[in-house]
Amino acid sequence: MKLVPEAESEFRRQDYGRRPPIDGVAVVPLRRHNDDAGAMTELARLTRGSPAGFEGFEIAQINYSVLEPRVLKAFHVHARQTDLWFVPPEDRVLLVLVDVRDGSPTARHVMRMTLGDGTSALVRIPPGVAHGCKNLGDRTARVVYLTDVPFSPDPQTTDEGRLPWDLVGAAIWEPAKD
Repeated sequence: MKLVPEAESEFRRQDYGRRPPIDGVAVVPLRRHNDDAGAMTELARLTRGSPAGFEGFEIAQINYSVLEPRVLKAFHVHARQTDLWFVPPEDRVLLVLVDVRDGSPTARHVMRMTLGDGTSALVRIPPGVAHGCKNLGDRTARVVYLTDVPFSPDPQTTDEGRLPWDLVGAAIWEPAKD
């Protein structure tokens, strides 16, 4: 079959292959216990302040954030801080990660994943990996995240830097279409 020229120039094959993760990023599925009264999710089992599956990460702070419907917050990056992100399964948040570490084996790699949306997982975001998120739902979404460096709002000591929301193109924030 031959396509008309304007369709031929835009035609791309969908890649269903699994892409390699960004170096240092880890996704650990969480156990969710359901019964007829509701559900409970184990966010972390700690050994001396280190959550199982993330040995070496020592919790310094636990944060709770909300995103209004369809809101996009991006990009920010930390020089020292590692984050562990959790989105409740009842919410639906698109997380986009970009490796901006010079010399990293996965420098410039991009990862997209939907958090929540019926599943429970913790995602480790290492220093130097820019990250942002978009609430894909029509109600407020929640993010719980653990950090190994306490937050400082002071511009002289903060570990949070900003990058443009469209660092890797505006289309990265649109839900995948068939």
